[in-house]
Amino acid sequence: QVQLVESGGGLVQAGDSLRLSCAPSGGTFSSYVMGWFRQAPGKEREFVAASNWSGGVTTYGDSVKGRFTISRDNAKNTVYLQMNSLKPEDTAVYYCAAGPSVLQLRRGFGSWGQGTQVTVSS
Repeated sequence: QVQLVESGGGLVQAGDSLRLSCAPSGGTFSSYVMGWFRQAPGKEREFVAASNWSGGVTTYGDSVKGRFTISRDNAKNTVYLQMNSLKPEDTAVYYCAAGPSVLQLRRGFGSWGQGTQVTVSS
C-alpha cells in the first residue's frame, strides 16, 4: 500500500487561506480514492473532502463545502486541499488518506499520512 505525507499546515488568522499537500511514496494515486480528514482534540474524526484521482469526481463535508477545494496535479503526483475563509473551528490535525472507496475511507480503512497541524486564530 502507498505511504502518504502531508505538508502545508501552519498558523493563520481567521479569514486567511492555506493549501495542504499530500504526496505518496511507494506508489501513485492512479488506483486510489483520495480523502482529507481532520480531528480536533475532544472531537471525532471528521470527513473533509475526497476525490477520485482518475476521474476528478469530488465530494465535501457539509462544514467545509464552499470554502475548501480538493484538487490534483498529475504532473507532480500530488493532491491538494485549498482552504479559504478559514475559521477557528477549522483548527485540527488534517490527515490525507488513500483507499478503494470513500465509504471505506470514512470507516477508517486505507492508507493514512502522519497528519499536519492547522491552527486558525480569531
